[in-house]
Amino acid sequence: MNATFPPADETLMANAIRALAMDAVQAANSGHPGMPMGMADVAAVLFNRFVTLDPSCPDWPNRDRFVLSAGHGSMLLYAIHHLLGYDDMGMDQLRAFRQLGSRTAGHPEYGHAKGIEVTTGPLGQGIATAVGMALSERLGRARFPELIDHNVWVIAGDGCLMEGISHEAIDLAGHLGLGRLNVLWDDNRITIDGDTDIATSTDQMARFAAAGWHVLTCDGHNRTEIADAITAAKADPRPSLIACRTIIGYGAPNKQGSHDVHGAPLGAAEVAAARERLGWPHAPFEIPQDIYAAWHRISARGAEARKAWNNRLATHPRAADLRALIARDPAPLSSAMTAFKAQLLAERPKVATRKASEMALGVVNAALPFTIGGSADLTGSNLTKSKGQVSVTPQDFSGSYIHYGVREHGMAAAMNGLALSGLFRPYGGTFLAFADYCRPAIRLAALMGVPTIFVMTHDSIGLGEDGPTHQPVEILASLRAIPNLTVLRPCDAVETAEAWEIALGVTEGPVLLALSRQNLPTLRTDAAENLTARGAYVLRDTADRQVTLVATGSEVEIAMAAADLLAADGIRAAVVSAPSFERFAAQDAGYRAGVLGEAPRVGVEAAIRQGWDGLLRHTDGFVGMTGFGASAPAPALYAHFGITAQAVAARAKSLI
Repeated sequence: MNATFPPADETLMANAIRALAMDAVQAANSGHPGMPMGMADVAAVLFNRFVTLDPSCPDWPNRDRFVLSAGHGSMLLYAIHHLLGYDDMGMDQLRAFRQLGSRTAGHPEYGHAKGIEVTTGPLGQGIATAVGMALSERLGRARFPELIDHNVWVIAGDGCLMEGISHEAIDLAGHLGLGRLNVLWDDNRITIDGDTDIATSTDQMARFAAAGWHVLTCDGHNRTEIADAITAAKADPRPSLIACRTIIGYGAPNKQGSHDVHGAPLGAAEVAAARERLGWPHAPFEIPQDIYAAWHRISARGAEARKAWNNRLATHPRAADLRALIARDPAPLSSAMTAFKAQLLAERPKVATRKASEMALGVVNAALPFTIGGSADLTGSNLTKSKGQVSVTPQDFSGSYIHYGVREHGMAAAMNGLALSGLFRPYGGTFLAFADYCRPAIRLAALMGVPTIFVMTHDSIGLGEDGPTHQPVEILASLRAIPNLTVLRPCDAVETAEAWEIALGVTEGPVLLALSRQNLPTLRTDAAENLTARGAYVLRDTADRQVTLVATGSEVEIAMAAADLLAADGIRAAVVSAPSFERFAAQDAGYRAGVLGEAPRVGVEAAIRQGWDGLLRHTDGFVGMTGFGASAPAPALYAHFGITAQAVAARAKSLI
């Protein structure tokens, strides 16, 4: 512990946060001043004595990560970044808090300003993503113990701990023993509706302790207690929860301690009264130079730590390996995947695309050092663990496969944290029906532009006997509705291999693979070009087509059989495989028109029609689902719901 500003003056550092939070929220006439004012003392001690980062190099790999899980208190983060001297967080940004075009959005947004490690706001997401960051640190330290060695700090509120995802997150972190994860709980016992006792009686300390955490408490306005608690947390090998007993809106004499200060400006009179109570005589948005100097010394300390780390890296015998990990370059996969696809074309396997994915992952994981796999207790069903892949355990983090347990939401958020940390490309699996359990984390990955890979198997009524609870008839449409999410539903082993090439090449958004349980024949006859990357392409062509059958995934086989039936009747049908609506929409108009043609079209998918507007006109036909599925063997279900080659052929004839 090395203080960079006399501890007695940390009150001034904290009051600078309070003043900026009050002023920015008041200027915007919108925001949440209560949490920044209540946690300012904790934040001042934490940054002044413990946090290591360098604002001049905000993506330094071995920096500490700070996650504001209680993202509504965003002015705490913006004030700290301004005071530390981030060059994109000038006072103009604080004055423009919550205004269009500013970096100071209502909740912290990854990529909008330097140093924001993750987009937060949906409560609980921050703490769960931080678990992934702490997991990344532990995996990195197992590989490079002299170079990866940092802490993950989280400020969370009562709401974060009420959200169900927090249980998944703390359970996983406790089981894995992620000792570099430290959560500072803003224990102010206030939520929007009022005191927390109107909605919860949970003993959070007991809950975290039961999950294997180190738990301790402090007075969140006593600097000595705060520092002692953080010191003890750092020394313990378990993840730590520090309950910081605070007063929301601390310093506002007439509103502190009340839910009234949670999410509304204090008002001019109360701001003036708070200035007097805090002994802060300065004008709005005015910070004395000695306080700037104190915060800048934290940054200088971080810069020195980064320089020392760079010196260690320069002489480290495995420096090139770490740089390769950080680069996460998929190029080494190219030749191996080309050979693999040639093998598929020669052998023409009839396998489920989940099995084809496992086969492709064997190539991926052998070629790339930065992939980290996993599953939410469905490894044998998702087939996300390739041959020779070693599982991570609490005792050994040298492996590359995570058993996330039955924690789909926590898994998805933790994978986002792994991706954000900059060392690994995570992928993880569950059933497609349970994508809804992952949805908030998938949505945030898309919002942030984080390249997390979600592997979703059992993607249709084709999973059969497990019935409608597990048959995701509407899930594809809802996932395709998420901006910046690439959904890939391959039809055979070749398209599945191409889908993995795409997933590992995407860097600015998440990718979701929807994979079948049932076996599917190899339909492709060449792999010279990654046609899946086009989103849709003509799989079976015919001169002067009379109808176009457009299908995805397991239904492409049905469309091909329907084309045979139509050909027997003298009807010329082209078949289009459309594994990714998003990628097809990104193609130029000429290409799209050439693929779809002018003839009538029939869409085929064992799901609802919603979302097909980019491929079908209102006059075109669709063979698929209009309601939920049922429990029966897959062939019986396809026959029962009329998703057959005969039905597709009949629908095509009706349009000609």
